[in-house]
Amino acid sequence: MNYLQTSPFEQSFKDFLFKNRFNRLILYLAATAIIIQFGIFKYFYPFASYIHGDSFSYINAAHSNLTINTYLIGYSKFLRLFNIFAKPDYMLVAFQYLFIQCGVLFLLFTIFYFYKARRITQIILFCFMLFNPLFLHLGNMVSSDGLFLSLSCIWFSLLLWLIHRPTNKIIIWHGIVLFIAFTVRYNALIYPVIAGLAFWMSNISLRKKITGLAFGLLLCGLFVGFTMWRYKVLTGYWQYSPFSGWQWANNAMYAYRYVDSAEWKPVPQRFKALDNMIRQMYARTKNLLMDPKEREQTSTFYMWSSGLPLMQYRDSLFNLKDTQAIELKKWASMGPLYTAYGLHIIRQYPLHYLRHFVWPNSHKYYAPPVEFLAEYNGGRKYVNEQTKRWFGYKSTKVRIRMDDNKVIVLNFYPYLSGVINWVMFFGLIFYLLLKGWKFNSVFNKTILLAAFLWLTNAFFTICASSAALRFQSFPIILTTTFSLLVVDWMFQLMNKMKHEENKQKSMQERLQGEAIA
Repeated sequence: MNYLQTSPFEQSFKDFLFKNRFNRLILYLAATAIIIQFGIFKYFYPFASYIHGDSFSYINAAHSNLTINTYLIGYSKFLRLFNIFAKPDYMLVAFQYLFIQCGVLFLLFTIFYFYKARRITQIILFCFMLFNPLFLHLGNMVSSDGLFLSLSCIWFSLLLWLIHRPTNKIIIWHGIVLFIAFTVRYNALIYPVIAGLAFWMSNISLRKKITGLAFGLLLCGLFVGFTMWRYKVLTGYWQYSPFSGWQWANNAMYAYRYVDSAEWKPVPQRFKALDNMIRQMYARTKNLLMDPKEREQTSTFYMWSSGLPLMQYRDSLFNLKDTQAIELKKWASMGPLYTAYGLHIIRQYPLHYLRHFVWPNSHKYYAPPVEFLAEYNGGRKYVNEQTKRWFGYKSTKVRIRMDDNKVIVLNFYPYLSGVINWVMFFGLIFYLLLKGWKFNSVFNKTILLAAFLWLTNAFFTICASSAALRFQSFPIILTTTFSLLVVDWMFQLMNKMKHEENKQKSMQERLQGEAIA
């Protein structure tokens, strides 16, 4: 079979899954492996894992049925909905793990339906996904990371369907999944841009392209508008993400710290009080040993530490006896000011920002730290009282059947990410040099979409966000998949060229034989 040619899609996706002997076998093995792995994993980790702070914030928002929170509200709504049907935590983590595996398998089968990869490549990717310890630990964590990974895999799969076999149902489902992902994590802010490329490459009419993209944008826009309105009611400011304001100020402080005091420039009047507090902190701690988190240069140390200027300045603006100034209101009210201040500092000292935030953050993106996944439950043996009530625990103590809380099985991921990023980079270079778009229009559109997501996510993460394994789980899974597919494509191309060379050689020998005869 000529693998480099466009697949004719002569069979339905259902027949591809269940009437193809190899795919049917993979599905049976996958179901068995998922059940056995999860059973063994839960024996050693009988309780869910928590990020002390983030997880409890999600649970509190779910319990209080909040419409806005420190983090996007989608995961809290998911927790509240799920709790209606099943209270025990093992039901939640079982669903999360199964949803991750289903999303990843849907992605792989979609790719192999439209593009005929070699059997060895398919087996390697299926094994990597089915026996991936990351999925078990993400599924076992009460955090939006696992849910977002699942939704992202499904969303990208729908983009491939939109490009290669678009229907009205695909367009509608894409809009719905995009909207749900948009409510779960801020990383989804780049998804409409990537979806725009997919609609542009699709063969549907211009009217359907505009309508389909507008449908997804409308749903996301309604969520953005509602969120901004709720913050307006709470704080008096129209804003979508107070979190981004704190993030910009935090990022700017990592650069600002390394600006020599002789080079400090005056700031606008509305920033002076905050700026003075920050400068005083730098002067006071100049000759002291930095906190380990501060030395990381690209963490979130400044935005969550209560004894540092961002938190101190916030508290100075509120009367601590004012019961109406709830924590969320105090935190969210600072969003617009901190956005403006952070961007002002970055504009004033762009080289420092590039050197002391963007450059170090590029290293973390290249090999993202395991972070909270490195230890079960953050190294603690307890949860808060609200979590105990939410999941019906007998006490606040949680335990595991392991020697310690450390999760060493994920330590290979930073190395994998670093290697696979280079493979992806050089693979795309070779694809361009070999003019790969001439051989397979299906693979060309697919790899173009994956490469665009890879680059867009890298730019977004390196320049403005924080890199960690749980944040980068979907890009790593996608990059690993397409790195192997590019390598697979090159092997197929070499085999085809070798076959054509042998064919020409045989023809020449036959012609020479006929001439002699």
